[in-house]
Amino acid sequence: MGESGRASALVLASMQAIEISRPGGPEVLTPVERPAPVPAAGELLIEVSASGVNRPDVLQRLGVYPPPPGASDLPGLEVAGRVIGGSAEALALANVAIGDRVCALTHGGGYAQQCVAPAGQVLPVPRGLSDVEAASLPETCFTVWINVFERARLQPGETLLVQGGASGIGVTAIQIAKALGSKVIVTTGDDEKGRACLALGADHAINYKTQDFVAEAKRLTAGRGVDVILDMVAGDYVAREIEALADDGRITIIAVQGGVKAGFDAGQLLRRRLSITGSTLRPRTVEYKAQIARALRERVWPLIEAGRVKPAIHATFPAAQASAAHALMESGKHVGKIVLSW
Repeated sequence: MGESGRASALVLASMQAIEISRPGGPEVLTPVERPAPVPAAGELLIEVSASGVNRPDVLQRLGVYPPPPGASDLPGLEVAGRVIGGSAEALALANVAIGDRVCALTHGGGYAQQCVAPAGQVLPVPRGLSDVEAASLPETCFTVWINVFERARLQPGETLLVQGGASGIGVTAIQIAKALGSKVIVTTGDDEKGRACLALGADHAINYKTQDFVAEAKRLTAGRGVDVILDMVAGDYVAREIEALADDGRITIIAVQGGVKAGFDAGQLLRRRLSITGSTLRPRTVEYKAQIARALRERVWPLIEAGRVKPAIHATFPAAQASAAHALMESGKHVGKIVLSW
């Protein structure tokens, strides 16, 4: 044991990892050997068996989403595996022991055989799940909980509209919202994805390429509109989403795939008491993320263990084929999560 009380029996001096050799396409993801990370105070060291692939990884690879100061330059924001190091204090904070199976939200560095994560962001693998399934949970569950349930305050009996229902975020939002008593409408780019969302529990699916999502949202709510919209598009979608909202409705923006500028009738916000909010997860404090982890463990993990919320894995790739995983994500042909295995 070192001065911090770390266990070292399984800790490697070096490890395999996937680095971004330069900004560019999927081909710039390169297998390399790196020194293994060393957990700082308050961190745990995880032997990674699976790493989730997320849109921020793609943006980082393109060079438009740099890691925050102090974070690993390796991509990867969620992992699953076994705890192999960390101080007694960090282990107690996460309520885990050396050797326990866990999943974790990381600052980066998840595309590697070993990864560190703040202890407050480490959660036990839900009973009955594989490591591949568990690796698909942290980034999406944290994002959905923060934006849909904390910022937009979705309530039982209200209606949620999910833009991009077949995405990793979308399939998670569908299932948690339904399990907690809300109605869910999704938009997708084709009917097959819509059917997949319905199979996951969505009440209605709108093909945004062949249908007007505003008109359909109003029709499906008897003219009232939806209560909350989870928006990954922004841009000119915002003005249309305002039209789709019920009075006192809320829009929560988590990505700006349609552009960062939006023009809309601000008078409607006043007259109809509407709210527009949004957030990004990576820059939030360790303390805040630990608070969300506790909420997930209390509110969402029991739903997963009961089978009411299930990981939706579209494809798993060996880590060395991370470039193929990114190409699939950018193609938009997936439903649910993409995961790397080590």
